[in-house]
Amino acid sequence: MKRNWWKWLVGVLVLMGVCWPAYNWSKANVKTLKNAGRTRMAPVIMIPGSSATQNRFDSLITELGKETPKKHSVLKLTVQTNGTIKYSGSIDRKDNEPFIVIGFANNKDGKANIDKQAVWLNTAFKALVKTYGFNHFYALGHSNGGLIWTLFLERYLKETPKVQIDRLMTIASPYNMESTSTTAKTSMFKELYRYRSGLPRSLTVYSIAGTENYSSDGTVPANSVNYGKYIYQNQVKHFTEITVTGANTAHSDLPQNKQIVALIRQYLLAENVPDSVRRQNQRQPKQ
Repeated sequence: MKRNWWKWLVGVLVLMGVCWPAYNWSKANVKTLKNAGRTRMAPVIMIPGSSATQNRFDSLITELGKETPKKHSVLKLTVQTNGTIKYSGSIDRKDNEPFIVIGFANNKDGKANIDKQAVWLNTAFKALVKTYGFNHFYALGHSNGGLIWTLFLERYLKETPKVQIDRLMTIASPYNMESTSTTAKTSMFKELYRYRSGLPRSLTVYSIAGTENYSSDGTVPANSVNYGKYIYQNQVKHFTEITVTGANTAHSDLPQNKQIVALIRQYLLAENVPDSVRRQNQRQPKQ
């Protein structure tokens, strides 16, 4: 019996010795095959908030240019109300991570316009994919720009099925509009919540809130930003909310706030930031 027991043990160990390397190879090979079809180009597409133009992120792009090891070319689009698009700037042929800013001729506030802007974003997005041929991208939205992105991802990205979004960062996006309530739900939130099952399951989302007084950034209530968790949690792969306080946390200052610029570099662009910056970002309150 003892001899048979040892034979079984040796057999199991030999089997494990053969199967474990094979398992690791298979796992690595699946990952390689999964990434093999990804285009080199993965643009960072930015959407400004209401009343802002395609130039809204100029200061942010300048700040990123001071620190980032990569040089990003910039293309700007303005979608007209009839769906035509005006372009300025260009994408360098060697730039695999260009910045693309999409603005709207009708950039007014309000749920009705945000719904229209999501449709216009879909028009611009299809034109970009057709022209540049990328099949994955990163997204950034400030204020209502985050709501436009959310509606687009819920309802319209599926119209371009071969393209996927890797990461989304929203900055001071009022998912429950101007409401300060923790219970009352606006029609905008109800729409975003209703279609949340359409969100890409593989998506990683970072929602940034800025507070001058821990309740508001002077324009958007912190409670409204916090409503994003009801839309994204349990629908996407990862959802993280980060609150930034201190200097330059007024609503209009947030895109170029140095703490937020550092968060964009680390989490959206996935750059190798200095340890001091990484430690500062990790100290930010998260939910």
